[in-house]
Parts: sequence; C-alpha cells; structure tokens
Amino acid sequence: MNNHHESIGSSDTQQITLRGPAELADALPYLMGFHPNDSVVMVALHGGRGRFGGRLRMGIPSAPGEWAPVADQLAQCLVAGSEKREARPDAIVVFLCQDPAEGESASQTMERLRPFAQLLRTACGALDVPVLEALCISDGRYWSYCCPDARCCPVEGNPLALPGTTVMAAAAAYAGVQVRGTLRDMEAQLAPGESAQAQEQERALDSAGAVLVSRILDVHGRGEVASETLALARVLMRRLESAPPVGAAGSDAADDALVTPEEAAAVILGLQDRETRDRAAEWMEGREAETALRLWRVLARRCVGPYVEHSAAPLTLAGWVSWSTGDESAARVALGLALRADPHYTFAQLLHQACNQGLDPETLRRCLREERGSREAGERHGSGAQEPAAPRQERAAGKQERAAGRQARTAGRPETGSDRPRARLRAAKRPRRVTDRPARVAAPRPGSATARRRARETRRLGHQSAEGHI
Repeated sequence: MNNHHESIGSSDTQQITLRGPAELADALPYLMGFHPNDSVVMVALHGGRGRFGGRLRMGIPSAPGEWAPVADQLAQCLVAGSEKREARPDAIVVFLCQDPAEGESASQTMERLRPFAQLLRTACGALDVPVLEALCISDGRYWSYCCPDARCCPVEGNPLALPGTTVMAAAAAYAGVQVRGTLRDMEAQLAPGESAQAQEQERALDSAGAVLVSRILDVHGRGEVASETLALARVLMRRLESAPPVGAAGSDAADDALVTPEEAAAVILGLQDRETRDRAAEWMEGREAETALRLWRVLARRCVGPYVEHSAAPLTLAGWVSWSTGDESAARVALGLALRADPHYTFAQLLHQACNQGLDPETLRRCLREERGSREAGERHGSGAQEPAAPRQERAAGKQERAAGRQARTAGRPETGSDRPRARLRAAKRPRRVTDRPARVAAPRPGSATARRRARETRRLGHQSAEGHI
C-alpha cells in the first residue's frame, strides 16, 4: 500500500494527518461538504507533507469517448487554478465516485472506470504533476488504482469506515464541519417534482405569463412589474419567517405549503427581468438572507414542466446567498444547477467562477450595499423622482455585474470543469424568457410591423406555454 501523509489545516490550527487510501476515502465527504456521487474529484497537494489545496469536481461523462479531453481539461484547470491562488501543486489525488449501474457490481464499476483513471494520471503527468493516489469509491467500498499489492488492496476492494468512527470524523465534528448527504440529495432539494401540485403550478405559470411578459416588455410596465415582484417577495419572506419551526426533514414541504401557485408564478416570472433579480440579490445578509434563501429554494422547486429554464434566476439567487453567508458547498450545487438549466446565464457563470476560485464575496456585497443605500437615500429625499425606474435599474445591474466580473477575472481561468452543466434536450416550443432583454424597450409605433409582430409574440406566449416541453 502507498503510505501517504496528507495534512489538513494551517500551521496555526489543528492538523489531521491522513495515511493511506482508507483515510483518504473517508476524508472526501468532509473536503467537499457532501458525498460526491457520480463525480470525479481532483485535489491538489502542496509541500513535502502534502497539504491539501484547491479541488474541483464534475460529473463523470457517460460516454468513454469524452474521457480523454475531459481529463486534459481537468488537469489543466486544477494546475492553472492552483498556480494563480498559491503555487503549482506538487501532486494530485484523484477520486472516482460512482454507484454500480443496473446489473453491475461495484468491482465491475471500478474496472469500467479504470481507463478514465489512467487518462487522468497521464494528463497530470504531462503537466509534470504526479498523481499520488487514484481511488474508486463505489457502493460503500474503495479501490486504489495505484497500489498493486493485493494484500492491502484486494480485488474485491475494502469497505469504507463506518460513519463517525474515524479520526477525520471526530476532528470534523469538533470543528463544526457538516456533511449534508449526497450531491444527489442536495440537488433534489432544489429540483421540481412530478405531482398534481406541479400541474397546478404549471397552469398558474401559464396564466401569469400571458399577462406579465407583455407588461415586462413595455418600458413603463416593466418598472411596475419589478415593484410588484419585489413587494410580493417581501410578503412571502415575512410569511416564511413567521411560520412555526418544523423538523429539518419536513422543512421544504412546510415552506412549499406557505406559497400558493399564483404567488410563486408571479415572482418566478418577475425575476426573469435582470434588474429585478439584481434588486432581490441585495437580500444577502443576516436573517434577511436566511428567509430569502428559503424563498429562492421554494421558487426553484416550482419551475416545473416547460418552465425548468426559468429556474436559473432563483437558483442563482440561492447560490449567491449561500456563498455570501459562507456555505460554499451549497452555493456550488445551486449555481451548477442554474447553469444546467441555462448554460448562458451570465450572473450564474460569474458567481460560479468566483466561488470556484475561492474569492471573497465581500466585493459584490459592498457593491450591492452601496446600490441599496443610494436608492433608499434617493427615495427619502425624492431625488430619484424624475428618473424612470428602468434606466436606474439598468445602471445598478450593470455595476453589479461588472463587480462580479472583475472579481471573477482576478483569478484568471475558472475551474469550470467542476459541476459542468449537463446537456439538455430542448423541444422547439417553450415559454420565452426575458432575462437578457435590454432595460430600454422602445414602444413601437401603432400599426407598424414591429407593433404587429409584438402583438403576435404576446399572443403566442400565451398559447405556447401550455404545450411547450423541455
């Protein structure tokens, strides 16, 4: 067996030394904050004692033909990102985590993934960074791809340690580190379900879309919809905050019961406007952040049927609030889902990049505080009365997006290999979103071709939403 000495922690904190594959496999959930099922995880090691550094995660590609380019991309991302953050890694540890497919044993899963492990080792070696250990974790067992000694690494694998029985588990409990189930469980908490309630929610979204979309496309109606959306979101947050506490197991269902389909539809569609979404991002600290996060999770679960793509807005807000309040694991999951819903959603791209690079969210928080303070001061003194709402929101949103972009660019290329959005099949018909539409929409001349086209689009929106499917 390969004898490893990887330490966790800095020189002025408690350090834990991990020796061998068993302790490495046990440490993985504590490094990530969850059990990364169906994932490849790569962790950089620094120094002679192998201090843990940067890490990245992405889903294991289902097609073996994708493994070689993905291996090259992951190796380059981890090495380049580590160089920009602190230093070039001295070694890398690789984890391949996947449960057996139907009719497959865990040993067969390990053998099926062996070529991928070898490609990852070769890609890292080409960058002059050796892979110190490569482990496969499947169905409660682990295997080493690097250790040829069957006495310590048998063909049938070794069982993982029982939860809570290792030194790493004790140290994590002492430090307050929590492992919140599997990645699949965390994603399920943000995903819409299939039920009679989902059908009712889809009908509410159809009805609200027929009214709100045309109003958002109007330069005057847009500001009114923004105010109505934010006011309703505030009402829902107060309702969530005043609700009696329930156990963790039933908290999601209890929150869902407090928001009607019509209320959820109105806020979901209102948040498709970029400036409205950015105003909502100001609810990012203290108790306000806690209730806002609960609301964004409820709304993400309500983006059902053909409205899945609309979930990019509440998921991005959930990721931002999680990151702002220090929960990076939950932030990465939410932002990864947002990019899966809409790979081109700019705000999610910037936040995901900055979060993956381990940057401080205070830069964006400070920008949002300044915008909120300036707006509230203007409202108190009446200084903003002469300016339409849309241009003010456009400038504020642009400033916030530039702040997020500057922060993300300071770290160079992101570790976008982690949580890479999965391909989605899209039907030709789907409800239209207005997130990236410019803030100023000129009113068309009555009777013009533009006016006739917009009328047709508005009518089509009302009809398409019932038959579209993603």
